[in-house]
Amino acid sequence: MTTALTMVKTGGKYANEKFIGVRHVQCILCFFCLAMSYAWRVNLSVALVAMTDNSTALAQNTTDPNAPSSEPGFDFFNSERYYNFTQKEKGSLQASFFFGYIVTQVPGGYIAQRYGAKTMLMYGLGIAAMITMLSPMSLQFGWVALAVMRFVMGLAQGAVHPATHALLAKWSPAEERGMLGTLCYSGAQFGTVVMLATSGFIADSVLGWPSIFYLGGACGFIWMVFWYLFSASTPEEHRLISAGELKYITDSRSDGKMQSAEKLAPTPWKAIFSSLPFLSLLVVHCTHMFGYWLLLMQIPTYMKKIYHVDIKQGALLSSLPYMVMLLLSFFFVWLSKVLQKKEGMSLSFNRKIFNSIGHWIPMLSLIALGYVPADNAALAVTLLTLTVGISGATYLGFQVNHIDLSPNYAGTLMGITNCAANVMSGIAPVIVGQIVVDETSVTEWRLVFLLAAAFYFLGNLLFVIFGRTEVQWWDSPRDNKEDAEQGTPLAPNGQVK
Repeated sequence: MTTALTMVKTGGKYANEKFIGVRHVQCILCFFCLAMSYAWRVNLSVALVAMTDNSTALAQNTTDPNAPSSEPGFDFFNSERYYNFTQKEKGSLQASFFFGYIVTQVPGGYIAQRYGAKTMLMYGLGIAAMITMLSPMSLQFGWVALAVMRFVMGLAQGAVHPATHALLAKWSPAEERGMLGTLCYSGAQFGTVVMLATSGFIADSVLGWPSIFYLGGACGFIWMVFWYLFSASTPEEHRLISAGELKYITDSRSDGKMQSAEKLAPTPWKAIFSSLPFLSLLVVHCTHMFGYWLLLMQIPTYMKKIYHVDIKQGALLSSLPYMVMLLLSFFFVWLSKVLQKKEGMSLSFNRKIFNSIGHWIPMLSLIALGYVPADNAALAVTLLTLTVGISGATYLGFQVNHIDLSPNYAGTLMGITNCAANVMSGIAPVIVGQIVVDETSVTEWRLVFLLAAAFYFLGNLLFVIFGRTEVQWWDSPRDNKEDAEQGTPLAPNGQVK
């Protein structure tokens, strides 16, 4: 039977069969947006190594702006200065971004819904690009000045995920939501891989270590030009979209009522926080981020102390988990498409099976990692890579479930869960510090991995039991045809055909 998803034909091809449409262009632009956001997030970690890697300059430069120097005066490029940070100062510099990042999650999602994701991402990335380019200069006023800059960058980037979700809610047909979400969010791994793999070469360039920031910021301004010219908050606002693709998107993006930003009802906070499907989504997002960031922050120490392998010293080893995650993300998109072609395969089953793959397989590899002998570093690296890489399946699971539950308030929902999840990310190293007293103790590290595995198990179990893919009643609190656009149901019970 021909469904609404295959009825719009344009230029000899159905809108959903075209290799690339305007909706894909929006997601490609978001891919590079996320890539730069994560590259700027990790650039300080690699730059700290480069800016303290000159023994002669270390004697001449400190983190005190009032200290005497053999090169007095303001240096615009700051390419010849090196700094001797304490461990406390390094920790404060790296943490300052996340303090700002948490603050703007919920407001960012709300603003994106009200005023459009295009505007929110344009300003957010523009401010972050400017701060990235000014970061080397700010160090000449002391490390606190750079910490303030990183805090403001966190404020600017806090809206990126919620705004991306708000845009996906408007642009993605329900059956393509997982694929388009993966296309957007896999940019995070791409940006991280590129930054880790190229930072050493960039630091050795003519401009020195500051070029890590200058080149990154310049890429941000180039992206802004393309974003301004080729993006739109909604398909209805895009000047280049075909009538066929517009109809395909609007007819199949939701089985609820998509409200315009101007007529969107007030956020139903009470209904959201009393919704079991949303609460299960909140929990699984928190447990996922706890395990994910615990791995990324603590595994270098574990590998060095237990297996005597310093993965920070090799760009390939550092970027390998992210690279595998990037590649597997698109493999899972292909697998999802294969499963969707099976008659009767529900969207709910699709979300939950991939979420289970992305949590319970890493859970098993985490448990195994705690029992790898100290003389088998290769197996440990393999399990680490597997744990991080397979978590890419969650792009087709909980990470797009906000849009399933509420297309109208997806940005706000992502802001809430991402804010809570990043708080959990900050708690992870504190808990590790309480458990691991002796960093050379295999038994103590094993407890850490078992705890992370338990989080993965519990979070996904709750999502499997209570998670839903149907649009919730509170997504359309106003039942007025003048205030809402009636979507076309995909199929009974949320089935994908």
